[in-house]
Amino acid sequence: MTMHDRFDVEKAHSRRNFLRCAGLGIATIAAHRSVSSVLAEVNKPPNFVFILADDLGWKDLGCYGSSFYETPNIDALAANGMRFTNAYAACPVCSPTRASIMTGKYPARMVTTDWFGAPQPDRIAHHRTKDKPLLPAAYNEQVALEEVTVAEALRESGYRTYFAGKWHMGGEGFLPEDQGFEINKGGHHRGSPPGGYFAPYKNPKLEDGPEGEHLPERLAQETVNFIEENQDEPFLAYLSFYSVHTPLQTTPELERKYAEKTKDAAGPRWGEEGDRKLRLLQDHAVYSGMVEAMDTAVGTVIDTLSRLSLDDNTVVIFMSDNGGLSTSEGHPTSNLPLRAGKGWLYEGGIREPMIIQWPGVAEPGSVCNDAVTSTDFYPTMLEMAGVPERPSQHMDGVSLVPLLKQDGALSDRPLFWHYPHYGNQGGSPGAAVRLNDWKLIEFFEDSRVELYNLRSDIGEQDNLASKHPETVRALTELLHAWQEEVEARFPTPNPVSAERATK
Repeated sequence: MTMHDRFDVEKAHSRRNFLRCAGLGIATIAAHRSVSSVLAEVNKPPNFVFILADDLGWKDLGCYGSSFYETPNIDALAANGMRFTNAYAACPVCSPTRASIMTGKYPARMVTTDWFGAPQPDRIAHHRTKDKPLLPAAYNEQVALEEVTVAEALRESGYRTYFAGKWHMGGEGFLPEDQGFEINKGGHHRGSPPGGYFAPYKNPKLEDGPEGEHLPERLAQETVNFIEENQDEPFLAYLSFYSVHTPLQTTPELERKYAEKTKDAAGPRWGEEGDRKLRLLQDHAVYSGMVEAMDTAVGTVIDTLSRLSLDDNTVVIFMSDNGGLSTSEGHPTSNLPLRAGKGWLYEGGIREPMIIQWPGVAEPGSVCNDAVTSTDFYPTMLEMAGVPERPSQHMDGVSLVPLLKQDGALSDRPLFWHYPHYGNQGGSPGAAVRLNDWKLIEFFEDSRVELYNLRSDIGEQDNLASKHPETVRALTELLHAWQEEVEARFPTPNPVSAERATK
């Protein structure tokens, strides 16, 4: 072997050794990167898809007992998460509850106690309530910019934030893009879709689709687009349906489907609540179609999470902003066995369907019977995301994480409502408190109180105030102390009504 040949052999051996070592190094690096990637995924904060329905009643879903409305996608969400049976909106009408979700505060604390646009006391002269005994309390018609919304808190921690649908928490200067959301598709000051549920929408914050396009599916598709574009970053996608708020509109196909189903509906259709006609039977064909169309849109979003393999690290929350509409404006649904509906302080106006799917944490198909409320979302989402708490902001909410993990319980706490207004649906000014099984309602017109034991009387038919004076006294004191703490505003005597009463 020549010197030249020996040099070539040694070079070849050296090359093989280098490649072997390099190969080991590359494999080691690859393995290290794989572990790092896995650890990054494990430590990645969860995404949030928050789905808020409008005017959807407690019994308007199959998973909550409806045998008429068809809601397979939301039912599947409940089967994969935790369903809450005693979940409450902070108010019997929309804007205040929506504000409570955004801020973690009771409406009374923020003076956002009525739907934004409702008559202020100085606008009553030409309103249908002009002769009522009381003038409603004045209220703020937007969520103050000083409030740090849950969207702002998450955005500050690196989340991409997106809003679609109904806002109704303020107009120009107080819109989603002013309150922590980078993208806004359809959110403006109006509480119902200005052009209805089919394009053209006449919505200043949502470009029109082709004529006849259906709004719930459009909002779902916009949400899908956001998720697809931001799937590599933690995100908050807040899908706030206009459904199932009036106007009552659905597709001809769905209306025909449910009109056929109504032929088999049985039982009395109408009752009374106060001076209002009350629907007792779920058999409104158009409303039923609206419920199903919303459910289909929910399915569009949930399927996207699965398709993009995001479902294992995405928390999905579903809630409604107040009770079902049963005493006015078409009387489209029944909340039985709950009493009354939207605009009332009875359970039908404030108890809501609520579902949280937290993969790997909340046991699929689990049920929670603890009393929770809409102010609780803020601290819950922050704890889920590993974001520092803001106790000076979410003053009226508590984290539901112990309930979702089923490794703890919430301490007994009262829940409060303060509604110093006349509801469009027939409700009168009042306030309420629930503590454990007891619920007390105080009506401001005549200071009367009603007391119910919700464990034995979920329909609030048996007023126990005269039988349990000590409970009435204790709950009344608790309610009044809270009202003083939050500096709640009250209605005032209506001089027009007082003058007429003396004639």
